[in-house]
Amino acid sequence: MEIFAKHTDCTSVHYQGHVLERSKLFPTSSKALKTAHRVPMIHAEILSHSADIMCMQAMDRLEQLSPVLEQAGYSSTYATGPGKQHGCLIAYKKKYNRMDELIIEYDKQEVREESSHPTARIGSSRVTKNIGLMIALAEAGADSQGVIVATTHLFWHPAFTYERARQASILIREVLNFRQSMKLEHWPCIIAGDFNFAPDDPAYSLLVGDPLTEAQSQRLHLSRVIHATVDPTVPSTTKKADDEEGDGSEADPDRPTSSDGLLSDLELTKLFINGAKLRSAYDEGQRAQRDNGTPDDFNTFGDRISQPSTRLGAYEPMWTSYTHYWKTTLDYIFFVDTPKHSINIAGYLNPHRTTDMEAGLPQIGICGSDHVSLCAELHLL
Repeated sequence: MEIFAKHTDCTSVHYQGHVLERSKLFPTSSKALKTAHRVPMIHAEILSHSADIMCMQAMDRLEQLSPVLEQAGYSSTYATGPGKQHGCLIAYKKKYNRMDELIIEYDKQEVREESSHPTARIGSSRVTKNIGLMIALAEAGADSQGVIVATTHLFWHPAFTYERARQASILIREVLNFRQSMKLEHWPCIIAGDFNFAPDDPAYSLLVGDPLTEAQSQRLHLSRVIHATVDPTVPSTTKKADDEEGDGSEADPDRPTSSDGLLSDLELTKLFINGAKLRSAYDEGQRAQRDNGTPDDFNTFGDRISQPSTRLGAYEPMWTSYTHYWKTTLDYIFFVDTPKHSINIAGYLNPHRTTDMEAGLPQIGICGSDHVSLCAELHLL
C-alpha cells in the first residue's frame, strides 16, 4: 500500500520574511534582499516542486502567499506564537481534507507531573514564544487513509541547546498524542521544519534514538541556565534581547536551582524514548546513494564534520543555511512509521552545491531565502 494517491511529496521551506530586511546581516545579498526580487523567487521555488504537502517556517506576508497557494490548488493552515512577527504554515493539495489541527506553545507545556512547583513542571530555561503546528490530513474520498503533518521553528539562539532539546521532545510527544487521540495510529507522521540545530547536536541524537555522547552531555550541561524571562531576578543587560533570529543580544542567564526543575540528561532521554525514533529522509536517502556506489556530486554534513559511521546524521545535507555570517545544517524532513508499515524514501531533491551558494544566501537566481528548500518523495510500504 502506498501513501495517498500513490505517493506523498513533502517540501520544507524556510520563508524568512522580515528578518531578511536587516541588510547588515546579509551584506553580500544586495538586490536579493528587496521584496520585489525575493518574494517572487520564493514563490516560484515553492511551486516548482509541485509537492503534495509543504511545511514553511518564518512565514510572514501571508497576504502575498495565500493567493499564490490558492491559485496553485493548495489549502493551508497558519499559526504564530504569541506576539511573533512570523509563524509556521502547512499547505496541502486539495486532494486532502483537513480533519483537525493543533498548535503547541512550548512555553506552556509541562514535562513532568510529580512536582508541585509550576516552573519545575514546565522545565523551561527561557520563554521563547515558539510553537509547533500539526494537522491531520485524510485522503479525499478515503478518510481511513491519511497522514499527520507537523512543522516547527525551534528557538534560534546558539546558547540554548537545552531549551531546543526540551522543545523537540515536546513536539514528538504531542504529535504522537495527537495521532493517538484521533485513533489514527495506522497513519504515518511527517515532521519537517527548521529545528535550529545541527546533526551533531544532542537534540538530533535524541530524536533519532542515538545515545548522547560525552561532548553532547557537556553541551546540555553548559546550556542549563535560567533566563530572565523565566526568573525575573536574573540580571538583564542594558540591551533588550530579541526573540527573533539574527540578534545576538541576550540577558546573562543564571544557573538553575533545584526548584527551577530543568530536566537532567536521563529525564530528557526518557521523554524521547517514550515517543518514537524519527527517521530522516535526507540522512537515509543520501546514505543509500553513497552505499550503492551511485555517482554523486553532493556533499554531506559528515564530509565537513567528522562523525562515527555508527551515528546517524552524517548524511544530512552539508548545508541548509548558507549566508555571509553563518553556514550550517538546521532543516530536516523527519518521519515516523506506522506500527504495521514502514516508509520508503523514493526520492529527494538534491541539495544545492556549495559553489552555488559561496556568495551567501539569499542570491538572485539561486535562492530567495537564507535557507534552502528540502523535498522528499515518501511511499508507505
